[in-house]
Amino acid sequence: MKKNMPFFAGLLLIIASCGDKKQDSFSVDDISLENYEGFGKKVSSENIYNEKAISEEYNTLEIGDTVAIAFTSTVNSVCKAKGCWMRMALRDNEETMVKFKDYGFFVPKDIENDTVIVQGRAFVSEMSVEDQRHFASDAGKSQEEIAAITRPKKTYSFIADGVLIKN
Repeated sequence: MKKNMPFFAGLLLIIASCGDKKQDSFSVDDISLENYEGFGKKVSSENIYNEKAISEEYNTLEIGDTVAIAFTSTVNSVCKAKGCWMRMALRDNEETMVKFKDYGFFVPKDIENDTVIVQGRAFVSEMSVEDQRHFASDAGKSQEEIAAITRPKKTYSFIADGVLIKN
């Protein structure tokens, strides 16, 4: 029996690893691109992270760190002037500010609550009061909400070189 113990322990580990776990990432090959409209560079990532995984990745970054990554989430808000930025949901009511590389493309202004995939660079930065107020104005916030912004804040940021918007 003792001779078979390593075999049974290995078998138990294999069975436990086959449990029903939610995937933290998938590949572009795993989705039907006909269901998405593309903007910017072609998204071709082997690993597209979900909200949980990208949130965990952001939590490991310090101000100034950058990581090349792709993730999918829901659009919370988008620039109403040109579609030149969007805020995407992360877990725990956090979000990331997404801008587009070299302002080389914009997204539609009516994509709030849509599911999108972005590919590019994630990083953590500090946003000035002036920039926060500018983005709040672009998002159509009231003058009272804009005036209430008085301190810089640590932000999760993303420069996208490609975006896929689910139809």
